[in-house]
Amino acid sequence: MNPTRRTRRLLGLIACVLLALVLGLIVHGATGRPEIAAAAAWTTFVSSYCAWIWLRLARLSPAETAAHSREEDPGRWVSDLILIVASVAGVAGVGYILIAGNAHDVANAALGAACVLASWVLVHTLYGVRYADLYFSAPSPPIDFGDEPPRYIDFAYLTFCLGMTYQISNTTIRTSQLRSVVLWHTLLSYFLGAVVLACTVNLVAGLAAS
Repeated sequence: MNPTRRTRRLLGLIACVLLALVLGLIVHGATGRPEIAAAAAWTTFVSSYCAWIWLRLARLSPAETAAHSREEDPGRWVSDLILIVASVAGVAGVGYILIAGNAHDVANAALGAACVLASWVLVHTLYGVRYADLYFSAPSPPIDFGDEPPRYIDFAYLTFCLGMTYQISNTTIRTSQLRSVVLWHTLLSYFLGAVVLACTVNLVAGLAAS
């Protein structure tokens, strides 16, 4: 990886972590409840991290997308795995907040819903970057995007379509390896989608009861 780009990426990640830690400490000081502070910090980190990734990648041209995705980064798979596991842990934390909190505490319910939604976006963001890696590292294109060379925005289209509908209607998956990745992606999407729906129902019930 280009040293300048690696430094920029590291600084961006550190900034997101620091922002989340500061907000988490503020919330903990205001509420005295570590689970609320952790949920607020997690939501802040994921939201800022995903926004930073897409603001940086969405503007890249097809050639820049190919060059960026091919850069060697041994820690990428490890970091992606950690973040996906952490997103599932964040969903579990939200379940604790929604169950243990006051049924009429709409603010906590809203925070829980935001935390789950942020985790959902994070998973699809990581898979979007992974699809780009798999596409440009393959000997022949494993995904048929049509006549135009793909950009990161095309991989965003792919990953969020899979996340919302569990299918893609106008993009062809050509290899068994990629179908395996898509399978795990859609299974995780289904789980997170069910949790998002449950949080939405809980939030609406809380609003109706308040």
